[in-house]
Amino acid sequence: MTGSHIHLWLRDETKPNERRTPLTPSHTRTLLDAGMRITVESSETRVFADQDYLNAGCALAPSGSWKHAPLDAFILGLKELPAESAPLPHRHIYFAHAFKKQAGWKELIGRFTEGKGSVYDLEFLTDDAGRRVAAFGRWAGFAGAAVGVDLWSHQVLSPRTEYPALSAFLSQGELVAFVRGRLSQAMQQSGRTPQTLVIGAKGRCGSGAHDLLVQVGLGEAATLWDKDETASGGPFDAILEHEILVNSVLVQGAMPPFLTEPMLDRSRRLSVVSDVSCDPSSPFNPLPIYQETTTFTKPAIILRQPSATGPRLDLTAIDHLPSLLPRESSEDFSSQLLEHLLDLPAGSPVWSRAESLFHRVAESRYENA
Repeated sequence: MTGSHIHLWLRDETKPNERRTPLTPSHTRTLLDAGMRITVESSETRVFADQDYLNAGCALAPSGSWKHAPLDAFILGLKELPAESAPLPHRHIYFAHAFKKQAGWKELIGRFTEGKGSVYDLEFLTDDAGRRVAAFGRWAGFAGAAVGVDLWSHQVLSPRTEYPALSAFLSQGELVAFVRGRLSQAMQQSGRTPQTLVIGAKGRCGSGAHDLLVQVGLGEAATLWDKDETASGGPFDAILEHEILVNSVLVQGAMPPFLTEPMLDRSRRLSVVSDVSCDPSSPFNPLPIYQETTTFTKPAIILRQPSATGPRLDLTAIDHLPSLLPRESSEDFSSQLLEHLLDLPAGSPVWSRAESLFHRVAESRYENA
């Protein structure tokens, strides 16, 4: 099948505060020139205006109309589909959050098998070396570290209040200036510099987290762990000696936890956990100290109130952190994905591997049933 036969349908995102897109207007022009047909759903939240896609030559459709798209269309999105039970007959490209047996995975995969559709999961589009071909990782780590540092600043500046709602920033520079300004005030008021630990520091996500720390002035003092430091297996008492933990590890299988619930009641300096990996419903979660993700509306939860053993402990675990910088993160991701969209459908190894993985996951629904 050649590009001239491909119909790509960019759906509107329904997750609250999700303003990103996997395909920017400028990159739709490249795909259209290659002979693809592109339909874009109208969106009131997407960081790029509908008119930008129309100007590029795309067709516009109502929000949510992917359900009635031609069956040969590839439905392209980012985050989860609406929680419904109807069978899904299309081929979807998005982050399904089902291939690591997260909560509800059997039901979601069942909808695809019943409808004879399939999923090309963006998390599992990999090259021949097994590396993801397109990822928001750097931006997730960058934003996660920003929220973690700002949460620590908030604890110092407004200790009797919960952390307020978040909204997107226009640029990386604007976000850095905001976090750096609040951090400066908090350090001046408290008379101390927060000791920060990044786990998974050599990966895309961890590198992004460290980059943020460098830009706000905490990079030199940060503790950086990767595979060598965690190879012995957790839990790790040393985590409690830091004030901010940014967990950026790529979870690919079972591992001993980094922290456990009883550890939180020991003597500790730890006051902020920013879980960028953010997979509390997975059996592989290395931070089994919380049960649900947080949101832009309620970015943090209090795990422990101040006590004789330590300060208040807040946790933030937002599963679409790059939405804090929707334009820059979308442009980056779309540029990474573009060459592979040009290779649709599942003829290239990137897509055929993803399709094979879906079928293996679908078959696993019946194991131990």
